Amino acid sequence: MSVSTAAADQSVCAALPVLGRDVTVPLVTGGEVTYAALDYAASAPALQRVWDDVAAYAPYYGSVHRGAGYLSQLSTDLFENARATVAEFLDCREDDQVVFTRSTTDSLNLLAAALPAECHVFVFETEHHASLLPWQDARVTYLDAPRSPREAVATLERALAGRDPHGPALVCVTGASNVTGELWPVRELAAAAHAHGARIVLDAAQLAPHHPVSVRDLDVDWVAFSGHKLYAPFGSGVLAGRSDWLREAEPYLAGGGASRKVARRADGGVDVEWHESAARHEAGSPNVIGAYSIAAACKALTEEGFDRIVARERHLIRTVREGLADVPAVRVLSLFGDEAPRVGVISFVVEGWNSSHFAAALSAEYGIGVRDGLFCAHPLLRTLLGSDPQTQGECGAPEAAPGEKSLNAIRVSFGAGTPDEHVERFVRAVKELVRDGAQWRYRTEGGRCVPAV
Repeated sequence: MSVSTAAADQSVCAALPVLGRDVTVPLVTGGEVTYAALDYAASAPALQRVWDDVAAYAPYYGSVHRGAGYLSQLSTDLFENARATVAEFLDCREDDQVVFTRSTTDSLNLLAAALPAECHVFVFETEHHASLLPWQDARVTYLDAPRSPREAVATLERALAGRDPHGPALVCVTGASNVTGELWPVRELAAAAHAHGARIVLDAAQLAPHHPVSVRDLDVDWVAFSGHKLYAPFGSGVLAGRSDWLREAEPYLAGGGASRKVARRADGGVDVEWHESAARHEAGSPNVIGAYSIAAACKALTEEGFDRIVARERHLIRTVREGLADVPAVRVLSLFGDEAPRVGVISFVVEGWNSSHFAAALSAEYGIGVRDGLFCAHPLLRTLLGSDPQTQGECGAPEAAPGEKSLNAIRVSFGAGTPDEHVERFVRAVKELVRDGAQWRYRTEGGRCVPAV
């Protein structure tokens, strides 16, 4: 091995240990196989280290902020230290707030509830529904899907130039597409937003698990992401960024923890003084374990080093894309083209196959878990698939809107915990299914394509 090759190998990390890496599943054709989890874009498996950290804390579980006992004080310190860890992970500004939520969806709905009056929101049709839909109570301008990063910036600039320059405005944009995996020009979009007096929120659900996210460097006003995509268990998320809109808004949830003082008035009503800190939007008993698990994942990824994580993921992306390119029947979906930088999220269709049928065969005959459908990004998928006929095959696609044909695609996604063998098995399975067809019969049941018994 040459010195340069050895150095390159040292810069690439091994697959990180995750829960479920040794789970075996039955095949309809007989026998069992180690499950290949290739649906990271929906939920990544928890890192073993995160699970171990949570298990070590569990015996010391206690209520936070208001308990006098030792375990309550310990849990309070752990909860607030988790907040500081997330702020460091995101390279937040000193006066930024980190609010713990349930998910990216919850985070963006929280921000939507905190928008100033008459706020004008700009969002591309390419967004996941979590960042496309929360703005219904504001004035919203939906922007057409761009076909290059440069076009994305130009589209936003044109839209912002036509708005009322005196009113508040917010731009919402993804960091990495949950459909194509392509990286968006966040820094340039932030610059365009600020040049026109608007703020910007970054949906980092698909970006944060794969690349470092710096609030300062990207110059975004807020960032949102989910723990369950960052190798932590379900049920926790983050909204981090500027405090003024959050501090001035009514609490997202009214209740204990959000209130600093509550008193009865002489007329029988109630006066409330709300907290101005992140607690203002964290009413109720917080998900301490969820916050701790996110912090544990942030530490694990930071200590592993994103340079090495990114280098390994590029190797996996190259393996999948080169393998799919060898199959003429496969069309990989893309907005920005083959050369666009991306994370480990790849969606495609297979000529002659309904995507639900193909995904079912990958699972039942090869033990490979992928996603099929429209991936909670219906406008984007309709843009990408609008001219492609879909063959129904033995299983029907998800229901179409009235007047539309049924559309769906297949998505394979992976990350820091994915072994080489899983993506190699996936590529081999795609080639075999296209060449030989499915070995089993399938039927539609409850809207899903399943093996016929």
